[in-house]
Amino acid sequence: MSRALIIVDVQNDFCEGGTLAVDGGAAVAGAITEYVDANQQHFDHIVATQDWHIEPGAHFSDEPDMVDSWPPHCRARTKGAELHEDLDPEYIQAYFRKGQFTAAYSGFEGILAPEDDVPSGDLKAGAAVTEVLDEEAIGLDDWLQSHDVEEVVVVGLATDYCVKSTALDAVQAGYTTTVIADLTAGIAEDLTEAFEEMEAAGVEVERS
Repeated sequence: MSRALIIVDVQNDFCEGGTLAVDGGAAVAGAITEYVDANQQHFDHIVATQDWHIEPGAHFSDEPDMVDSWPPHCRARTKGAELHEDLDPEYIQAYFRKGQFTAAYSGFEGILAPEDDVPSGDLKAGAAVTEVLDEEAIGLDDWLQSHDVEEVVVVGLATDYCVKSTALDAVQAGYTTTVIADLTAGIAEDLTEAFEEMEAAGVEVERS
């Protein structure tokens, strides 16, 4: 049995100073780095997800309701879509990008980024992205299965959206799933409901 750590959406736009900042996002980036440094030997695989929007339709809005529509964020190949500088990518084996042309909260909606594709973040906001989806690119679930993963630990941003969606999909796909609460940060001030929903679905929420 293999065990994988899934680091969800620890990107500049979701941290302080970003267009859709989560309070405490930068601190979570640093805390995940410390956790990985101390615990990477306990994981067979470490992967990360990225919001990677090109033209996601109604997901973006100039007048967002902050439920189904949001300020523009994590545009593909912009600085906002890059991993936060406090998240050390040394042990990350693979990246899964989601939301290119639609809303996507779960990492299980992501597709594997090419190994040689290291985004520079030098694309100016609003510039056209000439990125074509690879219809044959492998998704997160298929990748985990191909590496015999049976247990996943989920951390990252934001607790009550992409972390929750990723964890719920992991359980649905049959993985033993844990969320480390202290290595997440949420949009809502009170995350009790999000954690209870995850636990009700079979996610183990590890609290300090």
